[in-house]
Amino acid sequence: MYGKIKNHLTSELKALEDGGIYKRERIIVTPQGAKVKVDSGKEVIIMCANNYLGLSSHPEVIKGAKEALDTHGYGMSSVRFICGTQDIHKTLERKIAEFYGTEDTILYAAAFDANGGVFEPLFTEEDAIISDELNHASIIDGIRLCKAQRYRYKHSDMNDLEEQLKKAQAQRFRIIVTDGVFSMDGDIAKMNEIVALAEKYDALVMSDECHSAGFIGKTGRGVPEYYGVQGKVDIITGTLGKALGGAMGGYTTGPKEIIDMLRQKSRPYLFSNSLSPAIVGASIKVFDLLSATTELRDKLEANTKYFKDKIIAAGFDIKPGDSPIVPIMLYDAALSQKFADRLLEEGVYAIGFFYPVVAKGQARIRTQISAAHSLEDLDKAANAFIQVGKELGVIK
Repeated sequence: MYGKIKNHLTSELKALEDGGIYKRERIIVTPQGAKVKVDSGKEVIIMCANNYLGLSSHPEVIKGAKEALDTHGYGMSSVRFICGTQDIHKTLERKIAEFYGTEDTILYAAAFDANGGVFEPLFTEEDAIISDELNHASIIDGIRLCKAQRYRYKHSDMNDLEEQLKKAQAQRFRIIVTDGVFSMDGDIAKMNEIVALAEKYDALVMSDECHSAGFIGKTGRGVPEYYGVQGKVDIITGTLGKALGGAMGGYTTGPKEIIDMLRQKSRPYLFSNSLSPAIVGASIKVFDLLSATTELRDKLEANTKYFKDKIIAAGFDIKPGDSPIVPIMLYDAALSQKFADRLLEEGVYAIGFFYPVVAKGQARIRTQISAAHSLEDLDKAANAFIQVGKELGVIK
């Protein structure tokens, strides 16, 4: 029975390999950090992790995980509403709500689940969801699971958003949904303008803060803080798996009635095991650290400017933006793979992105800066980009 599809898949995979766009996973044999060792034994500088604040291997975070293992065990072997809720789950939910200034929070196994489980319990065919065209795949999939009317607006185009809101006036409830920071381009949603349109057309606002929580805004409260509209974004989703320690786990935070309804009806919450106590314990420590000081986000901001200035001065084409996501545009998929391979040879770990992860003709090396990077790390990385860029004819 497997024969025909096996032949088909073999052919498809060979075509990817022949085209120079077959994805091969690299093996890391050390904890995540500014530098890691790969399975060849070579130490390389990581320039493509979501470890924005350098917390993935922070000693206090590891300590929090170990303490939770000792006091609360490895796992609950159950979902939350049966017998999977521990006191530390409630502590973390409260700390997240306090961090954002919201009423309540619900934890998920992953941010993909948070976005996948937020729409269906809240909206029906009577309602409307208005979504940015470049929103994350998890938002797109979550919307597909919901029966609400779907409207899509051109990326960060406020005129088109207004047009879609006008079309959606016939629906009962409306919600505008956007990434806070768009992960591929690194640009920031125009949250102040989105909120103004939401107020004008009686809509809710939801922001996915996965690539902004902990470091965007003066105290790291994300895009709403960056634009001075905290308290006006109704639903925030985010992850514990990027800047906030880099493990697993996601969350939705907002008004208590919304969170309570998600506890009653959100399928990824109801039918997934509780978040591991070790992750919860580590995440509690993360929010304690972020609430105590802005030192890490301040260093990240300085590191980002330092690296960007060097890359721009060298003549590379990058996507503009104020986030630590720095996409170095190559436009050719096969070139992005060759470029990434050469960088690894020069001691820099970065990955080429191409269709369908980004639009056709928009291939790139997406670099992501970390507070864990030293200036020496960033100098070495920039020099490697310049060397490989000249070799491959990307810059002169």
